[in-house]
Amino acid sequence: MSLIAKLTLGSSIILSAGIVYYVHYKQNLDRTSLHEGVLRDIERQKRRRAENLYMLQQQIDLSKELKKNQLSVMEDGNNS
Repeated sequence: MSLIAKLTLGSSIILSAGIVYYVHYKQNLDRTSLHEGVLRDIERQKRRRAENLYMLQQQIDLSKELKKNQLSVMEDGNNS
């Protein structure tokens, strides 16, 4: 086998190995980033759920306060 053939074979083997390594590295990187995205989405959903529960509780409290005020206004109107 000539020197040029050996160099061509060696460089093609090295290039092929480099491509395979890069593809595996990129797949692992993509898989990790996708998994992190799922975790961020779950955390965002938990945060939104907590915010919604807080807003719901505020609405319930405001409704109670409004009903209480309406009752007191009605009682004041009936007493007059």
